[in-house]
Amino acid sequence: MTAEVTDIWRHPLKSHGREALDSVTMIAGQTMPGDRVWAVAHETSTADGSQWVPCQNFTRGSKAPGLMAINAALDDASGQLTLRHPAQPDLTFDPENPADLQRFLDWGKPLLPENRAASSHIVRVPGRGMTDTDFPSVTLCNLASHRAVEQAIGHSLSPLRWRGNIWFDLDEPWAENTWLGRKVQIGAAVFAVRERVVRCLATTANPETGERDADTLKTLKDTWGHQDFSVYAEVVRSGEIRLGDAVKVL
Repeated sequence: MTAEVTDIWRHPLKSHGREALDSVTMIAGQTMPGDRVWAVAHETSTADGSQWVPCQNFTRGSKAPGLMAINAALDDASGQLTLRHPAQPDLTFDPENPADLQRFLDWGKPLLPENRAASSHIVRVPGRGMTDTDFPSVTLCNLASHRAVEQAIGHSLSPLRWRGNIWFDLDEPWAENTWLGRKVQIGAAVFAVRERVVRCLATTANPETGERDADTLKTLKDTWGHQDFSVYAEVVRSGEIRLGDAVKVL
């Protein structure tokens, strides 16, 4: 089964924005470059940047749906990150600069529910992105599965709800679930597919408005008996990926 890459996305600041790419060079054993480099820890978090910790330690879209409407642009040369949200002015700041932290916290505060722990600091773990998995993962998404969810729910949905890294169209819904334990070549890179992605409430929020407006989890559960969408993979051979590159199961 072959397909072509239709979209490439990275999420520089975990749960705070996404950025479209035309190409990216994957590195074996690492996340997508520039993806989940930083994560926003909340005031009850134990995250200190010394090691990977689970997503419960971070301010995230499952608890704060307004975050789902953020777009991001990372300047790889300067490290400056620009965040955009329909209800907020654009913010450009340096996640590594403590002097910029309060500006970022003030910008994000209106997007957080009052009954949730407040964001308090930004963490970075040297050498890896802060993925939802304890291994450096890349999320592979099938547009055919997305269309199947749209059909089941009865209206169109933005694929951005799923916060995937690499998108392609296999024509057959859920074909990607048969890849577990197999290797897939995308462009010049090779991935080992390790897990299905169990979805959370973040996918119920509209990525244009940040409002919860679609019960994706109920639709998945009622229609297919699970709440999975897409697969986690690990880069096992480095290489460049571009839009239009072939996707091939090895």
